[in-house]
Amino acid sequence: MPELPEVETVVRGLRLSLPGRSIVEVRFGKTDFVDNPAEIAERLPGMTVAGVTRMGKFICIALEASAAQATPVSPIYFIIHLGMTGRLTVIRSAESVPPHTHGFFVLDDGRELRYTDVRRFGRMLLVQESALADFTGQLGKEPLEISAEDFCRSFGSRRARVKALLLDQKVLRGIGNIYADESLFRAHLHPARIAENLTKKQLLTLHRTVRQVLEEAILSRGSSISDYVDSEGNRGKFQLRHRVYQREGKSCFRCKAKIKHMIVAGRSSHYCPRCQPAPRSRKGSKRRNNPQMNTDKHR
Repeated sequence: MPELPEVETVVRGLRLSLPGRSIVEVRFGKTDFVDNPAEIAERLPGMTVAGVTRMGKFICIALEASAAQATPVSPIYFIIHLGMTGRLTVIRSAESVPPHTHGFFVLDDGRELRYTDVRRFGRMLLVQESALADFTGQLGKEPLEISAEDFCRSFGSRRARVKALLLDQKVLRGIGNIYADESLFRAHLHPARIAENLTKKQLLTLHRTVRQVLEEAILSRGSSISDYVDSEGNRGKFQLRHRVYQREGKSCFRCKAKIKHMIVAGRSSHYCPRCQPAPRSRKGSKRRNNPQMNTDKHR
C-alpha cells in the first residue's frame, strides 16, 4: 500500500502538471470505490485546479471556479486515497488505456489524469470547504511536522505496542508497514515493545528515525514493492535500501543475524532479533524468581 513517501512523491509530480489546468470532462468505469460518482462527474467539469497537497495517505486536489464560469462556486476538495494498488498518472488522451483504469479526468490541454486500480481498495470523494477541517480532524499528526515533545507525549502515555501506534492513523498520519519496520530497526526497538515502557531517550530516537526514514524515502521517490509508480509511471528506489522489511531469513546488514517475522497488532512485522531485542516478560520473570508460584501452578 502506498504510504507517506509514495503519496508525497505522487503529489509533487501532480503539482508540476495540474495547477492552473481546468477539468473539462469526467468519466468513470467501475465506481465501487467512489463516494457519489454522479456528483463528482457533475461538479468537477469547469473547475480549475488551484493546488495539490498531501494529508497523510490522502491526495487533496483543491478546485476553484474557472474564470469562464458566470456563477460563483465555492472551492471544493477532490480527495483520493490510492488504497493498495491505485495509480494516478497524467498522460496525453491519445495514449493507450491500461487495464483496470477506472477514472478519466480530461484536462484543457489535451491530457488526462487517469486513475488505475487493480484491486479497487482506494477511495475518491468530494469535500466541501466548510467540511475540510472536520475531515482532517479525524487524522493524526503529520510525522514530518510533529515536534519531539508532542511525539513523546503521544507515545509515552500509551499501553499499546509501539508498532501498533506507528500504524494508527489517528496518532500519526501516513505511516504504514514498510516505514514502521524500517524506523523501528534504526531505533533498535522491537515492534512489540509497549510504548509507555520506553525511555525518553528511546522515544526521542524513534522520533528522529521516523523523520529520517521518511525523508530519505521521499528523496528516493518511494518504495516500489509491487504496483507503486509515481505520477509519470516511474518506480521508486527506496526498496533498495530496506533493512528489514520483507527480508525474513536474510542476514541483518548490521549484525548478520537472521531477520525474523512476527505478527504485531494483526500486522506483519519484520525485525532483527539481535539489534531489536524482545521485551522481557514481567510475568515470566516473577515466576522464575518465585518458586512458590511455580509450585502452585501444578497443584
